[in-house]
Amino acid sequence: MDPHVSLVTLGVSDLDRSIEFYRDGLGLPMRERTDADVAFFTTEGAWLALYPVELLAADANAADPTRDGGFGGITLAHNVASRADVDAVVAEAEAAGAEVVKSPQETDWGGYAGYFDDPDGYRWEVAWNPHFEI
Repeated sequence: MDPHVSLVTLGVSDLDRSIEFYRDGLGLPMRERTDADVAFFTTEGAWLALYPVELLAADANAADPTRDGGFGGITLAHNVASRADVDAVVAEAEAAGAEVVKSPQETDWGGYAGYFDDPDGYRWEVAWNPHFEI
């Protein structure tokens, strides 16, 4: 196996709202839509897909597609080149409708990071890591 992630799919409750958040609010480049039930965004390294949660649950044979609002055990990370970039991206997400759940701050591993939840509660970390090259 060639280890890499090529696509991350988020099951969303309102596809139009999520498209607006990611495309218009965060400025992710959206691919041309060829199917009304899915939206794809290109990012470096992998694509991000938005798909109605009920359809995703059915496709994945999940018994219960509803979310209880609790932490699902996954975060998505966006690493940036500086502390200032962390502040800027978190502010951009908040302006787009995200809920900031942890304001940007120094980390115990020597970096700087903050967290926000998208409209469906998916948690994003925005981080500057002095040990990563961007």
